[in-house]
Amino acid sequence: MVIKKSFILIIFLTAVFLSFLPFLNLAEAQVKIENPLKWDTIEKLIQAILVFLRNLALAVTPIVIILAGYYFVTSMGDPAKITLAKKMVLYALIGLAIILMSEAIVVLIEKVIKGT
Repeated sequence: MVIKKSFILIIFLTAVFLSFLPFLNLAEAQVKIENPLKWDTIEKLIQAILVFLRNLALAVTPIVIILAGYYFVTSMGDPAKITLAKKMVLYALIGLAIILMSEAIVVLIEKVIKGT
């Protein structure tokens, strides 16, 4: 019974809303959607993302290398921990190199796509 009353109420409210729709005159309303981003082009947006990632990588890489050094010093000769520390340094440096080359990679992709 409650479901039936709710359904009837929804139908009534929809009918009331639709009856006022012709008076709204939506055709003449000017809708302006503003850009929520502060960058005008996709290239500028990608450039801003790359700058953010570069700055983040420059902050995180030394922390990872220091943590790997801590693992290396506290390994007490355990080959698994030494290997983990070496891999951490290697992967941190590889990640940093990729991030530092990212701007050149974007320019290369842009030239390939545009054909210049």
